[in-house]
Amino acid sequence: MCGIHGVISTVPIPNISSELRNALSNRGPDHSGQTSRELHLPNGDSIIHLNFTSTVLALRGDHVAKQPLESSATGSVLCWNGEAWRIDGQPIGSENDGELILAKLDATDSSSSESRESHILNIIRSIDGPFAFLFYDAQFKRLYFGRDRLGRRSLLINQAEDGNSISFSSIADISAAGWKEVEADGVYALNLESRIATSHDFKLDTRIARYEWLSSPRGDNMVPSIGSFNMALPPQEHKLDFGSVSVEMLRYWLCESLKLRVLNIPEPPSPLSDADVRLAILFSGGLDCTVLARLAHDLVPSSQGIDLINVAFENPRQVAVDKTVRRTQPYLPVTDVYEACPDRITGRKAFAELRSICPDRHWRFIAVNVPYEEALSHKSRVVSLMYPHNTEMDLSIAFALYFAARGIGNSYTHSCEWEPDPPSITSPARVLLSGLGADELFGGYSRHEAAFKNGGYARLVEELMLDISRIGQRNLGRDDRIMAHWGKEVRFPYLDEELVRFAISSPIWEKCDFQHQFHPAVIDPAKRILRLLADELGLKAIAREKKRAIQFGSRTAKMESRTSRVRGTTTIT
Repeated sequence: MCGIHGVISTVPIPNISSELRNALSNRGPDHSGQTSRELHLPNGDSIIHLNFTSTVLALRGDHVAKQPLESSATGSVLCWNGEAWRIDGQPIGSENDGELILAKLDATDSSSSESRESHILNIIRSIDGPFAFLFYDAQFKRLYFGRDRLGRRSLLINQAEDGNSISFSSIADISAAGWKEVEADGVYALNLESRIATSHDFKLDTRIARYEWLSSPRGDNMVPSIGSFNMALPPQEHKLDFGSVSVEMLRYWLCESLKLRVLNIPEPPSPLSDADVRLAILFSGGLDCTVLARLAHDLVPSSQGIDLINVAFENPRQVAVDKTVRRTQPYLPVTDVYEACPDRITGRKAFAELRSICPDRHWRFIAVNVPYEEALSHKSRVVSLMYPHNTEMDLSIAFALYFAARGIGNSYTHSCEWEPDPPSITSPARVLLSGLGADELFGGYSRHEAAFKNGGYARLVEELMLDISRIGQRNLGRDDRIMAHWGKEVRFPYLDEELVRFAISSPIWEKCDFQHQFHPAVIDPAKRILRLLADELGLKAIAREKKRAIQFGSRTAKMESRTSRVRGTTTIT
């Protein structure tokens, strides 16, 4: 995880603000660097100034790769924020991925701009993993930039109205308006030798070229960023059950994804406790995250602990409702406001099940309790981090991710029950796992069941293909900005490219089964493939857990009284 920033301007570039520098350093606390270039245009009078800034969170290789990365041979510059898990389908070893990518990008001294561009695009397209990047090709004076095909890392762009500058950043400089999210629909390029003459001066030619992730996407069944979607309809007799090959295939690809993401994590430079904990899981106790925890147990060395971070909020609206219920039903027990949160209830159940089936693992259940006043005190920071996203729903989700990533809470290791005075700790883990993506891949949302009811498997196939196609347009850039603020990197095992390709190539009846609503083992039809895997892994209760959105499970939705009647899409005021 890193913070990257770049400015291209026809006038000398001032230093970035201290606020922005601090925000970038929060993302990358291990190193901060800057480099600049001057591009003299052929007319001899005009100069384009380029300035690149990078901060580094070092999680790959045996040393801190100082950024921006620069080529000693050509003067090219790479600002790299992300993880290249594979290049050309081959897993990356222990070497630093950013240094490897710069070497590959700069390997060809092409005689033409077309062949050079083709080489650069082929390298970027061959990368599997979450990333955002800026690459200045000094040979042909072009800037390439973009986000990975699933949009898992943040990159914002801001084009000045006067046409004299264009800026890029992992996080917005809130002193300047006009920041927009770079779309994750391809690789972008800007020709810096092209300019627009005016009567007194010249302006940057900010016409940006876009190149598709797939060089030749064809067919109605193509997911433009990643491959072909299996649109076949099921035969008359079909069954998704414990013996289905797809369940074992899911286990294989999920384990392959996790190996890349949970092994060889370096020990935090300043451990906050004696426990060796390098990995934490955003843990609601739901199906998706608990399966990740269970499989991570099989892979992570037994000497390392795993933190399960569970967040709950004091929501005044819900507190008032609970008080009303107790007045009318006084026989109900008084419940701690945080322990009453749905995600805390399921989280403790899942923690108990994990401890039961994996007793030799040092699990820590970290109960993050967020008082209402504390949430409000952080609101302005959360709003600035999630910008340019600005709705009430954005805020409710961002609150949950922000405090979960901070990782400060009450620690439970042996007891799954509430204790009056548990120790408070800060998780030292700098890698977080998220279960996001499973619903889109395997039909976990209520709208998927609605699609089946309205149009059978044909309509369900269309809905799932739409979900996969627009993952890159979703909110992962927002989530990256929120959680990286704490010097943490969030990883999404379900969104591994190979696992996604397996999922979209699998027929619909091998993923969910809304035609047979009631499985003999009482396993719901939504995401049935994952539920069957959970049951196979010993997670009997979790396999039967219902889906719940994070803002409702943690009770961040509509915390303020003024929001009680507004829609989630309402702009924050």
